[in-house]
Amino acid sequence: MKITVVGTGYVGLVTGTCFAETGNEVTCVDIDANKVAKLSSGQITIYEPGLEKLFERNLKEQRLFFTTSLEDGIRDAEVIFLALPTPPGADGSADLSFVLKVAEQLGHLMTDYKVIVDKSTVPVGTAEKVTAAIARNCKTAFDVVSNPEFLREGVAVDDFMKPDRVVIGTNSDRARKVMGELYAPFVRQGNPVIYMDEKSAELTKYAANSFLATKISFMNEIAVLCEKLGADVDMVRRGIGSDDRIGKRFLFPGIGYGGSCFPKDVQALVKSSEDVQYDFRILNAVMDVNEKQKLFLLPKIAAYFNNDLKGKHFALWGLAFKPNTDDIREAPALYIIDALLAAGATVSVFDPEAMANVKQIVGDKITYAEHQYTCLEKADALIIATEWSVFRTPDFHKISTALKNKAIFDGRNLFEVARMKEMGYHYESVGRPSIA
Repeated sequence: MKITVVGTGYVGLVTGTCFAETGNEVTCVDIDANKVAKLSSGQITIYEPGLEKLFERNLKEQRLFFTTSLEDGIRDAEVIFLALPTPPGADGSADLSFVLKVAEQLGHLMTDYKVIVDKSTVPVGTAEKVTAAIARNCKTAFDVVSNPEFLREGVAVDDFMKPDRVVIGTNSDRARKVMGELYAPFVRQGNPVIYMDEKSAELTKYAANSFLATKISFMNEIAVLCEKLGADVDMVRRGIGSDDRIGKRFLFPGIGYGGSCFPKDVQALVKSSEDVQYDFRILNAVMDVNEKQKLFLLPKIAAYFNNDLKGKHFALWGLAFKPNTDDIREAPALYIIDALLAAGATVSVFDPEAMANVKQIVGDKITYAEHQYTCLEKADALIIATEWSVFRTPDFHKISTALKNKAIFDGRNLFEVARMKEMGYHYESVGRPSIA
């Protein structure tokens, strides 16, 4: 099948590459000429484990192409995926201007039947708006389908190639047949393709991400309560996670969620609720908890240094909002850095993949270490903000030798409390006993 993907960001590049991997001819369109040139020459523009190998193979086999021309990109396409940014506006609503602009252009360009697929996360009613934007100038038949993505950064290739489910929102039998054929190679083991109307499909994505964000914020509230009551959140997590009605995933407390999906999608669902005069009280609480949680470690750090951080130097491990990605959007580490700098401290950071992205935003206000241990030199304490695997079993002798104080503030609960006590560390984490 001949497919076009408009937008070569995270979702677009993963989508295009994975469809090419199953034998389709995929053309990816982007207005950024520099990015298109890099991709065409074999230089991948995002970090995602497993993607580069597929990208290189399909580029070599001439199943994957890149262009800045929308007209050329869609000429022979049977299916056109819109994987465009939908950034949050000041009021939290999703900005559909990129999606609707391309939809209007498609109306001028299409000369035969095509299925246009909303792959971006978009609010309820977007399929109708896209249909109207295309129809204003289009003289041929077409269908607009909602097909939300459920990709987790760090494991996106596996998520796409072996999806738990595929959600397709359409009332068109013709479009349903096309989409069924397209996704057939990905669901051979029997995972469901769930067909529904467009509005239900659009809401499904927001509901899924908002529910997961709710689980995270709930456990972070439980962690705060554990500290006040003298309980251990790890024990509580294991106790409730064994209940199959609750499940084990998304129960790990920490310093809040970030990334490109959860913050934006929760905000957008709240705004959609407000637009129909509904007060989504649970999600408003979820957002409030998450904002506070990002700075959960700061009072602990301040108390250790007698509420005077001026002149102190901190090492910070982890900048990405989660491991196995270079995505720093809404990353808790950035909030911690800002707070430390505002208090008069200095910061040295290390992250396996995300430092270049942070440098574009923070610049030379902080120091970027080439190695996780050189990051520690002359630091008064270590702060951990991302649970990269490389941080889980560190050389504690190197840590204690490099640090001025044997003090670790762990925002991801990487280490066992008992072991840290044995080694003589001042160790504070989230929802567990502190070791002084």
